[in-house]
Amino acid sequence: MTLSSSGDEDRPIVKMEGKKAEVVVDLGGGSISEYRLKSNDVNPLQWDSWSFSPTPDADPPMEPRSMGHFLCLDRWGSASDAEKANGMTNHGEATQVWWALSHELKSETGKLNARVKAQLPMAGMSVERSVHMHEESAVVLVEEFVTNENPIGRIYNIVQHPTIGGPFLNENTIVDSNGTRGFMQERPLPNPEDTEVRWPKALQMDGTEVDLRYLKDDHSPNVVSFIIDDEYGWVTATSPDTGLLIGYIWKTSDYPWLNIWRHVKDGKPFARGLEFGTSGLHKPGHDLVAKGRIFDESIYRYIDADETQTFKYAMFLVEVPEDFTGVKSVRYTGFKLELVEDKASGRRVTLDAMSLF
Repeated sequence: MTLSSSGDEDRPIVKMEGKKAEVVVDLGGGSISEYRLKSNDVNPLQWDSWSFSPTPDADPPMEPRSMGHFLCLDRWGSASDAEKANGMTNHGEATQVWWALSHELKSETGKLNARVKAQLPMAGMSVERSVHMHEESAVVLVEEFVTNENPIGRIYNIVQHPTIGGPFLNENTIVDSNGTRGFMQERPLPNPEDTEVRWPKALQMDGTEVDLRYLKDDHSPNVVSFIIDDEYGWVTATSPDTGLLIGYIWKTSDYPWLNIWRHVKDGKPFARGLEFGTSGLHKPGHDLVAKGRIFDESIYRYIDADETQTFKYAMFLVEVPEDFTGVKSVRYTGFKLELVEDKASGRRVTLDAMSLF
């Protein structure tokens, strides 16, 4: 069992390595760039971002790398024109700044703990992330503590952006979730939800129905957002060709929205975003305030001056047989995660987990 802070001279990382899995946090932008099993070398979080544009005066400057699972903070949607003129980027600053260790790395009996932190100067906020992994488990618990360092309160959003790519992602990869009511981001304001869909279905602009469980040669509709009507939200991606399944589970009180992003390049699946967070509207702040709620669910958070808010999720990775047809349900039963297969046989996959929630 190892825990280290290393990487090349210009790109430090934090690596957590147990007996079953390893996780890498890239301190240049804070993304979880690698998550793999010891028994299978495929990293599902494999995506080279075309939108990564680090802060020009970063010291040292950052070069674009695989983003994997990155954090959207202080926003999910785009910046306004005025904000862009002042240097704000889409998805906020969390990927644009250097992260640093905030505590010494800890390796206790059977347990690994890492804690990293970033300052977001334009937003006037900071975020601290704790990553926990047991030596004998591939389940990883992540807690993030968001602090408003401004002298006044403000609205904001935090959205997790796990992004899967090849070779894990191809035409056979299956995405499942317990999302319910949804709408297409391409539908116009003020009421994009007037064209309502139900997971896993979505509609193209011409009314053609799409099954979001799969992605082949057309990524329209590009982004579809769903609410979760349960205590826990979950999303999984199954790759029969690589024999792997990656998944996330979280409390809906933390993250009530699931946003499915799909991207095709050269006629083949290139990236899928399994994004869960506090917003389901990919717009600047003035649009969020004007709209307020969708499906009676808030699309932004308020944080007071000097306040810290806490968010938590767990990620899991497991090998599955090549004929595994996807996931019907994910249950957290206290120290166990149980996945039920989406077919009549109802095969179950059980993972040992720490106390998550």
